[in-house]
Amino acid sequence: MTENTRLIANDLSRLGLKEGDTVLVHSSLKSLGGASPEEVINGLLSVLGEEGTLVFPALSYMHCNPSKPNFDYYNTPSNVGALPEFFRTSVKGVVRSLCPTHSCCAIGKNAEYIVSGHILDKTPCGENSPFRRLMQLGGKILFIGCGMRPNTSMHAVEELSCPDYLFGDDASYIIKDSEGKEHKTVCRAHGFKGVIQCYERLATLLDENELKIGKVMSAECHLVSAPAMWLKADQKYREEPHYFIDWAE
Repeated sequence: MTENTRLIANDLSRLGLKEGDTVLVHSSLKSLGGASPEEVINGLLSVLGEEGTLVFPALSYMHCNPSKPNFDYYNTPSNVGALPEFFRTSVKGVVRSLCPTHSCCAIGKNAEYIVSGHILDKTPCGENSPFRRLMQLGGKILFIGCGMRPNTSMHAVEELSCPDYLFGDDASYIIKDSEGKEHKTVCRAHGFKGVIQCYERLATLLDENELKIGKVMSAECHLVSAPAMWLKADQKYREEPHYFIDWAE
């Protein structure tokens, strides 16, 4: 274990990540101040242990969309940063969910359950998605140096009440799974036309047991209880459907 890996593991433990947790990670690698992707992943896995599960988004909407409708389990890259792509391509045993635009990758005790149902959904973050299953497992969401705005799980919460800005058009895709089998599917796109996402406002709804803030190396990090987020954000959407957005000028 390198010194950076030890530092990362110790800082994550102080933040509140625990052995056996199931955690979805959003990240900015450069915010950590010099750790390699391998060191970050190893730090996370050392805290989670054999009973834990590590999940990263592998969103691919820049590479798979209505104009480029083919998704390949192995070959379609993610477009959400260096750590998710390293995790997807370089960590042995990682599995990926089947969704053309909003897939996730996972490893650990609950990995197969988390990714296995995504292809059944006709929306990006539906009831069988990793985002919903993370919440059902009592999981956590960790933001490493990126603030709380890039929170894909909030799209899953939005899908419960469907605010007027959420959805765009349906699109047809061909998905190639891990065995090379092709599946035709239709998935409704998220819209967000003219909208600025402001998911950091979630912090105003959570108490100190539901949101923990601290440093991991040089990165400011936020650790959120997924069930608390779902409960309180869904309630807020139903009271004020536009609470988590601003309108672009």
